[in-house]
Amino acid sequence: MTSTNPTISAVDLFCGVGGLTHGLVRSGVNVTAGVDLDPSCRYPYEANNDAKFIERDVNELTAAEVLPHLSGGDYSLLAGCAPCQPFSSYSQSGRSKKRGKDWQLVSSFGDLVAELQPDLVTMENVAQLASHSVFKRFLKSLKGYHVHWSVIECAKIGVPQTRKRLVLLASKLGDIGLDQIDQMTFPARTVREEIADLPPIRAGEQHSDDPLHIACTLSEMNMRRIRASKPGGTWRDWDSELLAACHRKASGATYPSVYGRMEWDMPAPTMTTQCFGYGNGRFGHPEQDRAISLREAAMIQTFPRSYKFLQGDEKVRFSGLGRLIGNAVPVRLGEVIGETLNQHVAAVESGASPSGRLF
Repeated sequence: MTSTNPTISAVDLFCGVGGLTHGLVRSGVNVTAGVDLDPSCRYPYEANNDAKFIERDVNELTAAEVLPHLSGGDYSLLAGCAPCQPFSSYSQSGRSKKRGKDWQLVSSFGDLVAELQPDLVTMENVAQLASHSVFKRFLKSLKGYHVHWSVIECAKIGVPQTRKRLVLLASKLGDIGLDQIDQMTFPARTVREEIADLPPIRAGEQHSDDPLHIACTLSEMNMRRIRASKPGGTWRDWDSELLAACHRKASGATYPSVYGRMEWDMPAPTMTTQCFGYGNGRFGHPEQDRAISLREAAMIQTFPRSYKFLQGDEKVRFSGLGRLIGNAVPVRLGEVIGETLNQHVAAVESGASPSGRLF
């Protein structure tokens, strides 16, 4: 046994703006560094987390660069969420041909695990990853680890959105308690609970006290459409003159949620990189005639209302910030992962015997 209160030191690969890091820190895990290729992540990552941002392509990252940041705790954790675009249904439909190199990122993560041999590993990704050969290869890199993975419905753990994610936990210490993440259930958190106390703004307006509380401008036609939209309804509720060309096609029937409003007393839909756009999904505000603001999107991703995304007088760029927010791991999911790993380590320290299948 190491100590009464064992500590975990972690490095977060593909850290983005810090959703997973912030959640792990909330649970008591000491995240010392985050790695990401995108320089726009540096400010929000370091401004909100007591951790170093390392601007590197994980495909080119060496174990020697990571190792110093894993020391200092009783146990080490390598965590991360490789960019999920290659595994999403959106990409598989042929609508996105970009970022093919990202397929390699999961394998690079596995190579680092095999070389560094941390005590603990966690990976979060889209549910579709489980059906890909790259995931099976990643599992092979976990030889000597007890591994548990499952698909988590985030709404069941306190994230106010319907978002299914694959979560993998691996430990050299045993498998005791790793499956507890599947059994965690919390009351569903709603859109109302998350964002109702934010001050009202109009489409195209930015709140003077919070530059991130800004909503996209809407065209005259889209203003008419959102005024005709009911919370939880669809474009089928509109008069025919408001229908877009895509709705008039037979294929349009499969997209009932575009141009939709959220419901106050339900979880939001999955936040995507385009969640700031009224026409991109059910991203209309439940009550106000506008799409949700970037701050509201971040809060639905369970970032604290005070989380800093912009430095000084930095100009808001919807596409860039939408990408960072939509791609983030929900903070609450990171917290639940950290809580599960802390309980696992505590159980091992208490003398529970390792059990289960080793990979």
